[in-house]
Amino acid sequence: MKFQSTSGYIAAPDLAVAVNAAVTLGRPLLVKGEPGTGKTELAHQVSASLGMRLIEWHVKSTTRAQQGLYEYDAVSRLRDSQLGDARVHDVQNYIKQGKLWQAFDARERVVLLIDEIDKADIEFPNDLLQEIDRMEFHVYETGQTIRARQRPVVIITSNNEKELPDAFLRRCFFHYIRFPDAETLAAIVRSHFPNIKEDLLSAALSEFFAIRETPGLKKKPSTSEVLDWLKLIMASDLSPEDLRRDPRHILPKLHGALLKNEQDVQLFERLAFIDRSPSRGF
Repeated sequence: MKFQSTSGYIAAPDLAVAVNAAVTLGRPLLVKGEPGTGKTELAHQVSASLGMRLIEWHVKSTTRAQQGLYEYDAVSRLRDSQLGDARVHDVQNYIKQGKLWQAFDARERVVLLIDEIDKADIEFPNDLLQEIDRMEFHVYETGQTIRARQRPVVIITSNNEKELPDAFLRRCFFHYIRFPDAETLAAIVRSHFPNIKEDLLSAALSEFFAIRETPGLKKKPSTSEVLDWLKLIMASDLSPEDLRRDPRHILPKLHGALLKNEQDVQLFERLAFIDRSPSRGF
């Protein structure tokens, strides 16, 4: 079974090739791209397409690699020993399985998502090298060696906030999700809003790409944001004519769905001021 686009998810051909190559090689798929381009959603779609259960590990700035393997609650064990609890004699009562352990221990093959790996400390990827490469790890408290029953499909996402170590990159199949072109984006929109009128879609995407290409924009709106914008447009029953910007009010309709910081809002306001200036063009 191979991954491909579905009715609800439009995957560019090169993305489908990358997913299937990573599955064939048994390597983690490292996915980068602008925020909002569907990196996390990709794991959900691969899970659904291949008929595999999804295990999600969402990384935070405080996340340690050890938490993906297991955590030993020594404090609870000490408290129980003081209270005379019989559970204290079995150390396994105080070991919590991490997401990697869950993926390794699954009887069926699963998809493991390690989401936003670049949020964690720079040593985080290095600390997972051996476990991801060899598909096993040691539990020191019990003397167990946990080996993967079946090699999971590992998808790792990054927003490129930090450089990842070369040793880690060598073990991954890499793919960068480029922002979709107008035709692909239109197909994505239709998959979410099958009843959208073509003239409204054309006008909205024309306006959207004009906004994205505005020089000086700090944060370009993403795929997820254009979908939110179109949902609001349809809910407000706006027409294609409503989306055409008046030079005196150059901010786009419902701009809060697209422009997410004050610098970009001020940029459009400055452009409107310049456009209204009597000296414009001289």
